[in-house]
Amino acid sequence: MIELVVFDMAGTTVRDKNFVGIAFQEAMQSQSYDIEIRDINPLMGYEKPLAIKMMLEAHEPDQTRITEELIGKIHSSFVDAMIRFYSTTQELAPLPNVEETFKTLRSEGIRIALNTGFSRDIADVIVERLGWTKKIDMLVASDEVQSGRPAPDMINKIIATLNITSAAHVAKVGDTEVDINEGINAGCKYVIGITTGAFTREALLPYNPTHVIDDIADVVKIISHTHSLA
Repeated sequence: MIELVVFDMAGTTVRDKNFVGIAFQEAMQSQSYDIEIRDINPLMGYEKPLAIKMMLEAHEPDQTRITEELIGKIHSSFVDAMIRFYSTTQELAPLPNVEETFKTLRSEGIRIALNTGFSRDIADVIVERLGWTKKIDMLVASDEVQSGRPAPDMINKIIATLNITSAAHVAKVGDTEVDINEGINAGCKYVIGITTGAFTREALLPYNPTHVIDDIADVVKIISHTHSLA
């Protein structure tokens, strides 16, 4: 019996037309690193300071230049850009069928949580502007736990706070490989990849999700099948 579904944000529940990737690219450019979007997108599910560190390790010949100070400057630029964007843009919107899926799951007594590679300040702006505060049960951001994805810390925090029986009663839904690895590392019963964000079906399958879907409404079908067998 599934008691909780943990959804990612950008690319899974929140529309993202490369908004995040472009902000990340511009933050890197602020410190003179020119990086292609195609190289950035695979890292978008990670905690952003870690993604910055990984990108610097791949593109900075002098590894001694990769310091916490440099990572912090780039991350500050990214956070400022994201808060400014999400606070003002008219492009901020749920992906199709997201709010209907939340409503259906909660009507069946299933808790809804969001987790994200964003810091809490960015995530709060998104949730507040979308009017989701009362439509979800919990939000956890990567800067609120010791280790972001693919570590299971965010899911573990949600399970503990909401008094969920165990990860065997949890489904995780996300659009990147790091979402899938997070769900696997947490021991979730279902680890569901979705093709509405950074990764295609073909790119998600090698990471061994239990399911890959094209429409978030299919989460209800997967869980309802489990409940019918319970």
